[in-house]
Amino acid sequence: MRIFLWLCLILLACAGLLSALAWQDWNRFQAAVVNPDAELTLWVAPGSSFAALVRDLERLGLARNSWHWRVLARQRGSEIRAGEYRIAPGVTVTGLVDHLARGRVHQHRFTIVEGWTTARLRRELAADPRLQQLTAEWSSDELMERLGCAGCFAEGRFLPETYFFQRGSSDLDLLGRAHQALNEQAQRIWEARMPDLPLDSIEQLLTLASIIERETGQADERAKVAGVFVRRLQLGMRLQTDPTVIYGLGEDFRGRLRRVHLQTDHPWNTYTRHGLPPTPIALPGIRSLHAAANPADGTALFFVARGDGTHHFSDTLQEHNAAVNRYIRGRR
Repeated sequence: MRIFLWLCLILLACAGLLSALAWQDWNRFQAAVVNPDAELTLWVAPGSSFAALVRDLERLGLARNSWHWRVLARQRGSEIRAGEYRIAPGVTVTGLVDHLARGRVHQHRFTIVEGWTTARLRRELAADPRLQQLTAEWSSDELMERLGCAGCFAEGRFLPETYFFQRGSSDLDLLGRAHQALNEQAQRIWEARMPDLPLDSIEQLLTLASIIERETGQADERAKVAGVFVRRLQLGMRLQTDPTVIYGLGEDFRGRLRRVHLQTDHPWNTYTRHGLPPTPIALPGIRSLHAAANPADGTALFFVARGDGTHHFSDTLQEHNAAVNRYIRGRR
């Protein structure tokens, strides 16, 4: 009996020692560095399990076939969030598991630039390999119908902003978000607009904002440019703004605006027609929308580019002609 008790004690001591060694080994495993050298990109397909991810790590040489990973795979055997994961160099096994368990899928960026046309936006999206292409072959009318705005003209209907997305998201999803953002911002700005503006609708607000966007990139000039155009509309003067003419020319424009272009009538030619053009001519940003809804007070009716990104504003045609001679003809 005494021998049996000693054997039991020895077995218990061995089991305890083995358990302590195994626990120590498990802790070392969890603290081990998985990816020592450079950032690692992992793609988890929809429906994948942690066990499948471990097999991928083994193929990459970042995990060896051991009981540790098999135990971890059984613990995390349920599905994990699909997507692209960026694993920083020096990450430990614990850090990797936490990263995956929290579903920290890498977010990519796509920036819609203020002043782009919708055609330019769609070309940029079509050239982005990170996005699933659904809309590339669609007409503008079909696109707007799918976005719930059937009959809407596509130009000016997407808010310039930086959008985050996961690899594999669709271009339609990104366009839908940009369209919804534009609608929300335009509605909010329209409701807070200055009273007595010569604008009848949000569509006209978008149109005026798009012209402002194309006329100046200077933040402190936007409201002044808006003021010139609003006063011209109130006085029944033609807007006479080059960007609208260029937009109406489309692919016929070769980079230099000539007198014949200004004299050739089309719906967007504000030299030959009164009022706003029928549609926006670009994608206006929030600052241009604010400027269109809240133009600056003043008496200026003309402005001309100085050649340094800013403009000279004039009250009279005589003053404006002098500024043109100085800043345009003088440069020639």
